[in-house]
Amino acid sequence: MLLAIVELPDIGSIKDKRRIVHSLRDRIIRKYHVSAAEVDLQESLVFSQIGVALVCNDQIYGERVMQKILAFIEEHLPGRVQNVQIHSEMYY
Repeated sequence: MLLAIVELPDIGSIKDKRRIVHSLRDRIIRKYHVSAAEVDLQESLVFSQIGVALVCNDQIYGERVMQKILAFIEEHLPGRVQNVQIHSEMYY
């Protein structure tokens, strides 16, 4: 699981922010075949929290995918990533 708080400076409205966040979310889903959503800070004009989840049978692979997604967010976001958490759980 990846949780990232992103800052979107110079956004004029919540509608513009949602357009940017939803576009980024949709590209992440299509490219990496994961679940993704804006999970918090929906009413903030400047910040958004994006959550991404992947279920797989290899922890190293899952964490590698999350690192690639983080790099994708940093490259394609017209802002910057403020806080990131990557968390893995193993079930036997």
